[in-house]
Amino acid sequence: MALGPRNRDLSAESAWHETGDGPPVILIHGVGLNADVWASQIEALAPSYRAIAYDTFGHGMSALPPEEASLGDYVRQLFRLMDELKLPRASLVGHSMGAMIAIAAALGEPARIGRLVALNAVHDRSPEQRAAARERADLLEGGGLSTTSEAALERWFGPAADGAFAEERAQVRSWLDAVDPTGYARAYRVFATSDAAYAGQLEKLACPALFMTGELDPHSTPAMSLAMAAAAPHGQAAVLPGQRHMAALAMPDLCNRIILDFLQTGTVPPDLVTNGNEQS
Repeated sequence: MALGPRNRDLSAESAWHETGDGPPVILIHGVGLNADVWASQIEALAPSYRAIAYDTFGHGMSALPPEEASLGDYVRQLFRLMDELKLPRASLVGHSMGAMIAIAAALGEPARIGRLVALNAVHDRSPEQRAAARERADLLEGGGLSTTSEAALERWFGPAADGAFAEERAQVRSWLDAVDPTGYARAYRVFATSDAAYAGQLEKLACPALFMTGELDPHSTPAMSLAMAAAAPHGQAAVLPGQRHMAALAMPDLCNRIILDFLQTGTVPPDLVTNGNEQS
């Protein structure tokens, strides 16, 4: 399922889709994807919220990022979009690199962020994890989009041979095939090198924050989400059994229920939550 037509700001910097009426919730996709990945979440949010999904720099219909882009460029894009939409404050739902953007935004301008949902976020990678991410960034900059796309699908969904989530895998593959290779490469370099941007800063996170990932996600691991929730003063963590990197697409009903509960109450269903603040 795809979202409807995009809106464009006058500078053509950002393209977005919005629907619904109520408190604003902005959804930020991961690297290589676009706002369409949030179609199920938009549908679930729209009855109660003004749901906004936008294309980050270099993706969908938004402009390319600067050649030497930083995480700050993507955060500034978010706040300029909020200004364009006359939103002094909004809650954020981010996936993967989108979660990285959302966390950095919440730390940078806490008064503008209501609640934060960080799906499959990376945090303080090990040297081995960091080296692997930078190697993937090098491949993309060298024109290896096809090679990295196949590897991404396996990381995100599991081996193709098992036949699981075939429709969702095909949809994601179509987005990866359509992404601007320059925008993808520049964004992935930021994603690969910015995981430590908020290391040691999460104790300053003022808003209620949910860190959720899949039990089997090899790079946005449960340990990362638990560590982030433990560090954040109002942090909670949820680990989805049997899921990998694309749980919001693969299990939308469950993920939507968790997201809605958290946005409405600041908590998640007790049978699914693992509170990082209770970890020793």
